[in-house]
Formats: sequence, C-alpha cells, structure tokens
Amino acid sequence: MTYGCIASMKTTPGSRDEVVAILLGAAEGLRAAGCHAYIVGLADEDDVTIRVTEVWRSKEHHDAALQLPEARAAIAKAMPLLTGDFIKQELAVAGGLGL
Repeated sequence: MTYGCIASMKTTPGSRDEVVAILLGAAEGLRAAGCHAYIVGLADEDDVTIRVTEVWRSKEHHDAALQLPEARAAIAKAMPLLTGDFIKQELAVAGGLGL
C-alpha cells in the first residue's frame, strides 16, 4: 500500500523561510525517487512551525530517498536551523484527490 508521512518541525526564530526554501529546493527529483506528493506548509499558530506531508510509492522508496546525496545535503543544511522538536506520523494511504 502507498506510504504516507506527516511531519511537523520547529525552526529557530527567524529561520522558517530559510528552512522552507531548503525543503522546497530538495523536492526536485523526488518524483523519480517514488514520491507522489510533497507538500510544505506553514502553521498558522506561530512563525516557527513547518508541516510536511508526503505520499510515496512505498516506505522503502521514502527511506531510500533520504539517502540520496541531495537529500542528505539538504538535511545537513537545515538541521542547524531546527530546534529538534519533531513530530512524525506514518500512515498507509488509501487514496485521495490527486493520487
């Protein structure tokens, strides 16, 4: 079944736009790695929270994509701008609009 992941992360104050740019820049090439959807959202309740929603062909495709050089570089660039406050929910995607 298709794999989904919803993640939330907090940035250091003033860093959210930079982290969003890093995440969106890393999105190039995800389709070829098995990604069906990669959505970066900004929380309304504060100016430090980012939410990322992903849909992948499988969990294995997701995990393999995290090992790509571009993904590893983006993670290394973003990590100093994050507080370490992460929440991740995994799910089996049954379907939906656009999938």
